[in-house]
Amino acid sequence: MRSNNSGCLAALLPAFSRIMLLMYWISRPAMMNLAFGTFIVPCLGFLFLPFTTLMYVWLIQGVGGIQGIDWLWLILAVLLDLASIAGAAAANRNRLPGATTPPPAALPPSSTPGSK
Repeated sequence: MRSNNSGCLAALLPAFSRIMLLMYWISRPAMMNLAFGTFIVPCLGFLFLPFTTLMYVWLIQGVGGIQGIDWLWLILAVLLDLASIAGAAAANRNRLPGATTPPPAALPPSSTPGSK
């Protein structure tokens, strides 16, 4: 049985992007309104792609559009969101009903002199 001794860090790290997005939304609501035309898009971004939403809001404030190297940062944010989702899925796959843990790997035979 595994023990998880990471404490609050395990809960805070996955929520970091959502906390940052919410703090940005509260502190600068006009910038969020300029970045998105409706209320539903940032809400969906908050739920499903928080890093991407936050990066988009930061990048759109510059010259008023995404161009040049900004696309790289936006793609990296999408990859970070997808990695976060995949990591959560991999960590929780054994919690599903009927899921079995893989058997431990067999140890190789010892190659000490005199043992056969």
